[in-house]
Amino acid sequence: MATPTYHVAIVGAGVCGSAIARCLSAYKLDVVLLEKCTDVGFGVSKANSGIIHAGFHHQSHSLKARLEIQGNLMFEKLHHELGFPFRRVGILVVAFSQEQMKTVAHLYAQGLANGVEGLEICGAQRIHTLEPKLNPDAVGGLHAPSGGIIEPYRFVFALAECARNNGVEIITDFELTRATPVRGGYRLISRDGTEVSARYIVNAAGLYADTVSRILGAERFRIHPRKGEEYLLDRNAACYPGHVLFPVPAKNSKGILVIPTVEGTTMIGPTAHNINDKKDVSTTSDNLETVFTSAVHMVPLVSRRDIITAFAGIRPVLDTSDFFIAISTKARRVVQVAGIQSPGLTASPAIAELVKNLLKQAGLKLTEKRSFRARLEKVVTARSQTPETMARLADNDPRYANIVCRCETVSEAEIVEAIRKGHTTLDGIKFYTRAGMGRCQGGFCTYKILKILARETGKHISAFTKRGAGSYEVSGRLGEGQER
Repeated sequence: MATPTYHVAIVGAGVCGSAIARCLSAYKLDVVLLEKCTDVGFGVSKANSGIIHAGFHHQSHSLKARLEIQGNLMFEKLHHELGFPFRRVGILVVAFSQEQMKTVAHLYAQGLANGVEGLEICGAQRIHTLEPKLNPDAVGGLHAPSGGIIEPYRFVFALAECARNNGVEIITDFELTRATPVRGGYRLISRDGTEVSARYIVNAAGLYADTVSRILGAERFRIHPRKGEEYLLDRNAACYPGHVLFPVPAKNSKGILVIPTVEGTTMIGPTAHNINDKKDVSTTSDNLETVFTSAVHMVPLVSRRDIITAFAGIRPVLDTSDFFIAISTKARRVVQVAGIQSPGLTASPAIAELVKNLLKQAGLKLTEKRSFRARLEKVVTARSQTPETMARLADNDPRYANIVCRCETVSEAEIVEAIRKGHTTLDGIKFYTRAGMGRCQGGFCTYKILKILARETGKHISAFTKRGAGSYEVSGRLGEGQER
């Protein structure tokens, strides 16, 4: 069987790889998006805090600052085209002393130099007017109205779906282990023996960009994993703020935040600890105490009783503090997209444009398609409908009347839609629909989702996993009635 050949292979289907794939899908190219996990966005991107940064945290000469500003401005158009949840709620950096206000003044000046619009230094009265739930001891801060919030997994799914609709092939469970130079490009070989060939390679492999670079014979660098633990609070939590709330930043981190998620829950965190194991996503009671104490100091209404789950994400950190996005000087036709930590989500659409231009600079011919479809069909969610609209939907499709996830009001119709879009793990369905994200964390709906998966795919219930290989929800030799 002949090895499939593409103009461009993108290694890594996180937010950057998926954004690059969508960007390139507007051109007459054969593009493949390769992902080592079972679904797109299952690496670094799935644990993102979901903040669209305003552009004041980084110095104007940095690539981070330039791409953050450009990316921020692109989200209204992307939201209109792709339909992912997004709101510009604004950002507040909260100071508790006059010494911290000096840092606020520095961030303000830095933001102005970066071209951020609408920045405002606030005194005590102003900041409490903007955010009444703040600790009364706050003395002032910085207001950046251009900041926003997004559902990151839905963003990645939408980018990848749009890319696929426009001809990009997506291959999951493709863990790159070898790359062989061939005439005019590379043959890429997965751990399971799957092979593809491509003339140009984009290394957007997140935590494993250093490994992929080495496999390609390109630059030698090291990705240092930095773990951040975060805690999700119930949607009824009284602490839900009207803005993304930052403390005055620390040396290696933007600090412990209180974040209103775009779907109505509250998130607190993250921590920032350098670790050695890129797979260590454990959480600890000590770090919960650290996060909780910091969050309560900023918003006293934060309560332990509202915490419904904990999770950890790992940021890919380079020795340099900036992104590494460049044509490789060691390997022909390779573009590096490495060290994409915060504000990588915000910068991702601008990163995609930059990578497109670098590929063109490296010799890739770009001819626009007339048939490019930028928009996705709107996703209909039960939780956003009026009772009258729900009744009409259920008349046309009775599956809308069956609410599978009570906590997040997710219907059977939405679960089926997720499956038909290719999301066949519990996490994939959760990220697409929010089923299992509420107070009971899947305690009520997991069994129902497994039964729907079995019905829609024709597979036995024991075939399905939480997040891919090794995470089966049902174990042992099972017959009907033995599912757990």
